[in-house]
Amino acid sequence: MSMEWNKIFGAVLLAGVIAMLTGFASQVLVHSKPLEKSVYVVALPEGASAPADKGAAPSGPAPIAPLLASADPAAGQKIAKACAACHSFDKGGAAKVGPNLYGVVGGPKGHMQGFSYSDALVKTGGTWTYDELNKFIYDPKAYAPGTKMTFAGLKKDDERAAVVAYLRSLADSPQPLPQ
Repeated sequence: MSMEWNKIFGAVLLAGVIAMLTGFASQVLVHSKPLEKSVYVVALPEGASAPADKGAAPSGPAPIAPLLASADPAAGQKIAKACAACHSFDKGGAAKVGPNLYGVVGGPKGHMQGFSYSDALVKTGGTWTYDELNKFIYDPKAYAPGTKMTFAGLKKDDERAAVVAYLRSLADSPQPLPQ
């Protein structure tokens, strides 16, 4: 290898080290602070509400009771096909990565005997009411931090209601709809 190639390699290496050190020095020297309130305030007409902040965390799922009245269990079955990778839905079905979901609505959390539920989910206690299922399906990690379930959740209200309606139909005697 000629000395010329060594010089080129050294120059590229030196440029990378200088860029890295410059980035590090800028982080040490400059401390930005987020604004407490917006600098420019937009006047809204009376009765109008302010738009949601795009950086704000979602407020959570919409109430499920009004959505269940018009929810289609057949549509929920189609949406729940994605769940079939980890769950079974037939009566007496075996557990997969997740438990069998037959009879889950109205049943206790941890309803499947012999399945190893995550401690985070078991600690929530109680039964799977429509509201509890709605919150869990919306964002499992927020509902039970530390849960083993890796599903990101269903954010669309109509899809979530359809899945809950489908889960409701998976029972010998389905739970009455909420008022």
